[in-house]
Order: sequence, then C-alpha cells, then structure tokens
Amino acid sequence: MKFSIKIVAFLCAVFFFAHNGIGQTKNSKVETIKIYGNCGMCKKIIEKAGTQKGVSKTIWDADTDMATITIDSKKTTFDDVLKKIAEAGYDSDKFRATDEVYNDLHGCCQYERPTKKDNG
Repeated sequence: MKFSIKIVAFLCAVFFFAHNGIGQTKNSKVETIKIYGNCGMCKKIIEKAGTQKGVSKTIWDADTDMATITIDSKKTTFDDVLKKIAEAGYDSDKFRATDEVYNDLHGCCQYERPTKKDNG
C-alpha cells in the first residue's frame, strides 16, 4: 500500500512540474550562440550575466564556447542578453566587451579575443 501511495505522489509531482514548465515556456525561444571564454569561472560569470529569473536562462559550454540561451520573447531579446554578457566582459560575434571590462577579468578568464570589426 505504501508503495502505491509513493508512486501516485511521484506521478502527481511529475505532472505538476511538467505542467508548470509548459506554461512558463509559452513565449520561449532558444538559440545557440558563440560566447568567448576559457574556464569554469567564465562559465559562472557568463551564466549569471545571461540569466534573469522568468526572463532568460543561459547555459555555457567551456569546451565549445557555445551558449544555449532561452528567453521569454515577450520580456527580452537575445541581443539584450548578449549585451549583458558583454558588460560582464565576454565577447560574442554580435557584441564586444569594452577593453576596460575585459582587462578586469581574472587572468585565466582572458581569452583570445576575436578581431574587432570595422563599421565602415
């Protein structure tokens, strides 16, 4: 009998979390974007800068330099998230961190930066 109650409770919990997840992702969009960095410390900073509860979630892979960014498209844009990550010191192909912020990164976090693009 106890086993049956545990199974029912587990199934109810799974349904509850699955249902809530679907409701929260109604306006979600996902992109995989290159963000330059090096290490675990970079990962922590990039993910913190690119994640805002209920608005965006960023997961960065240090091996590939690729970030999976999920946004609520009614609350933000990918550009807004990438700008926040650049403000933390990390370049993407679309936004470049200022030299001052980049230079303030810990030594192990100073990655090989992509070449600046001319706007002319």
